[in-house]
Amino acid sequence: MEIKDIPKNKKVILFDGVCNLCDSSVQFIIKHDKKDIFRFTAIQSEIGQEIIKHTGINTESIDSIILYEPRIAYYYKAEAALLIARELKGIYKLISYLNFLPKVIKNGVYDYIAKNRYKWYGKKEACMIPTPELKAKFL
Repeated sequence: MEIKDIPKNKKVILFDGVCNLCDSSVQFIIKHDKKDIFRFTAIQSEIGQEIIKHTGINTESIDSIILYEPRIAYYYKAEAALLIARELKGIYKLISYLNFLPKVIKNGVYDYIAKNRYKWYGKKEACMIPTPELKAKFL
């Protein structure tokens, strides 16, 4: 099954659209995505929900960023973050080398941050609305 409106040659990042940390992370990735690899959608969006349904991801047990590669695979938590970092330029790519750590350690750190993200960074009332210049990056 294919999900319409998703470019087959792009990796899609699903993020929490009301989380300030997630919003900042998306802005950071856009700024450093020099090869135009990623597209973005909020988990709460219609397309985000279609992807979640298509992949069978249980969002009740995954409070996380999701990296979706159409017709290939999906990744979440620390693995998604490190695979995203691998595609960025410069020093940020070095972060991806932390992937050698055991999954329990990587996801433990990730879960701790995810659990506290609203307390530390705050929460929005609604998802971010991209500027006209950034609209092409969002699904």
